[in-house]
Amino acid sequence: MAMNPMEQFEIKPVIFHDPLFSIAGHPIYFTNQALFMLIAVAVATLFLTATVSKGRLVPTRGQSMAELSYEFVANMIQSTMGSDGLKFFPLIFTIFVFVLFQNFLGLIPWTFTATSQIAITFTLASFVILIMVVTGFMKQGLGFLKLFVPSAPWYLLILLVPIEVISFLTRPISLSVRLFANMLAGHTLLAVFASFVVLLGAAGGILSVAAVAPFLLIVAIFALEMLVAALQAYVFAILTCIYLNEAIHHANH
Repeated sequence: MAMNPMEQFEIKPVIFHDPLFSIAGHPIYFTNQALFMLIAVAVATLFLTATVSKGRLVPTRGQSMAELSYEFVANMIQSTMGSDGLKFFPLIFTIFVFVLFQNFLGLIPWTFTATSQIAITFTLASFVILIMVVTGFMKQGLGFLKLFVPSAPWYLLILLVPIEVISFLTRPISLSVRLFANMLAGHTLLAVFASFVVLLGAAGGILSVAAVAPFLLIVAIFALEMLVAALQAYVFAILTCIYLNEAIHHANH
């Protein structure tokens, strides 16, 4: 029977198969999605803590990777937001590491990719936009609303202001769909070619030899997925920096 490439994205109760509690009559389960999010957080915390805890003068490979990740995010913040943006370093670094470890964890066979779920990515994106709005009003007051009023003749503003508002409201959607779609598409493609390998290998004869082709494609796609996993974490973090930069500096530009 052919493999279902979408089966890997099914959310199922694990460990506790009975509901943990109910909200307004809706049962809440501990699912594979929640489990692998906790695993990613635990792995990231252990890695970053264990590698830098001793603070060796001559860093180990793990310490070097941790320090490079700190410097990478700090440089990204400074290049997009300036030194004022470093106050957001804990937030942006946490988002970057969370998405990065979720993406890489999902590449391990028999795991679950939480970032392939639109509910997770949309929640994360909505949180980023909420932080942007709160920061904007705290920093600029009502001047934050200038974000929706571009420099243009007044008669064009009748058209441009609604466009700017709609564009702003779609930010959580575009930010979440970008990450969700890339993870979903890549993992689905891997599953499809894996099913080709299994089916051709089970067919026997010359078809078993032909299974080498999709297997080589799986290797190539897997390498590409590792690049995409890192790239999507970077894109999510850099867009967060850009949005927060608008909240901090828009009135000054």
